[in-house]
Amino acid sequence: MSLRVPAASLCFLIASIAIAQNALVPASPTDRAEAREIFKQLIEINTTDTPKGNVTTGTTAMEKRFLDAGFPREDVHLLGPDPRKQNLVVRYRATGAPDNKPVLFLCHMDVVEALPSDWHTDPFQFVEKDGYVYGRGTQDMKDSDAALVSTFLRLHREGYKPKRDLILALTADEEGGKFNGASWLVNQHRDLVDAAYVINPDSGGVELDHGHPVVADVEATEKVYADYQLTTTNRGGHSSLPRPDNAIYQLTAALEKLSEYSFPFEMNEVTRTYFQNLEKQETGQTAADIHAILANPPDMSAATRLGVEPSFYSNFRTTCVATRLSAGHANNALPQKAQANVNCRIFPGHSPEEIRQELIKLFADPKLTVKYVSDAGSVSDTAPERKAIAPPAPLPEVFEPLTRITHQIWPDVSVTPDMENGASDSIYFAQAGIPCYGYSATALERDDVRAHGQDERLPIDSYWKSLDFFYAFTKALGEK
Repeated sequence: MSLRVPAASLCFLIASIAIAQNALVPASPTDRAEAREIFKQLIEINTTDTPKGNVTTGTTAMEKRFLDAGFPREDVHLLGPDPRKQNLVVRYRATGAPDNKPVLFLCHMDVVEALPSDWHTDPFQFVEKDGYVYGRGTQDMKDSDAALVSTFLRLHREGYKPKRDLILALTADEEGGKFNGASWLVNQHRDLVDAAYVINPDSGGVELDHGHPVVADVEATEKVYADYQLTTTNRGGHSSLPRPDNAIYQLTAALEKLSEYSFPFEMNEVTRTYFQNLEKQETGQTAADIHAILANPPDMSAATRLGVEPSFYSNFRTTCVATRLSAGHANNALPQKAQANVNCRIFPGHSPEEIRQELIKLFADPKLTVKYVSDAGSVSDTAPERKAIAPPAPLPEVFEPLTRITHQIWPDVSVTPDMENGASDSIYFAQAGIPCYGYSATALERDDVRAHGQDERLPIDSYWKSLDFFYAFTKALGEK
């Protein structure tokens, strides 16, 4: 079912006046100590898709915590298609025969590679300073991994009895690799992860502007991820005899065109609702520009001004950017080959093959090839025709408690559907017909999003608030 603005607005209005104003039960000092210990343990386990990384080390460590806490062995599953990429699926059983299907919390355990030479701290050490926690995965997404592991352990310790099963999946290769855990579980072990809906903390959250909560984003749709390999080849030769037909120059000329190109401005029902809600929170020129892009036709000068902010720019269009480059084989030889990887995040409604054809048209160079690179790294002449799945309608049983608890932590913040500018493992469950909603419950400054980047960090206070959120939210969903 496609998401229509009136339905979205109605659901969020219902959520805003949610029936039960249950008080938050903050984590005790003991609960916080355990949650901090788990967060630290996960950050200090290298789960990159590299020879030094190993997801199984992380999932095995969490498996031990659940078994030591008394979870039945038959409800704790460590499994996967590769010894280094084992996924952990934990089921928190309902009492008796539940009337409703389970709720699945989907969290990936792998992280993007981080070079210690690029950082000011060791990326695989849990470093606290100046009110932040530094380390690879503090934003993406070991903070949520730790918060949900801690929540399940706390609920079990307290003897909580849900009315439906609750499932936590900690998976491999969301960031790339040959053994994506979410896809593998859906296709090979659907019984372990089948659910009424999925909560995926790999997206969404509270946007801060100089400490002021502006909007709480809940992912309702996401872009399609695609990589393309650009290649130019040449007969090469001696570097003392340069010629105009240089493979590196040819490739960089194409990349220069890409750097100057913007895909067309677009909006859909989700992004329009997001900006309608955001307009009420913003002031000054930003509010005026948001109002102007919502007009028919939209004001492109306003879109340009807003686009200075990367998150706004990406909300308006497909984006493609060069992320890797290699060329040549010797310092004293003309290059025989030059290659670049171009990473695209494709606006819903367009396919990877459609964007590949647009890139070919943009470069307008018959001697340059543009091939598709799959998540597993295989290269092909054509790309998939798949498009983003139409977003599900907001379920009141999800958005009522989500909005109520969010308002208890961040009063009066606008909770709104959002389009994820990246991509997540939600796509595999959405394709299987299971609705997915992305919300991390962490608060970040708009200009301090460091996921995948240098000196990734999370405000310590943000972690404690997300911990309190997920405890209350998980209980609320378990009572439906």
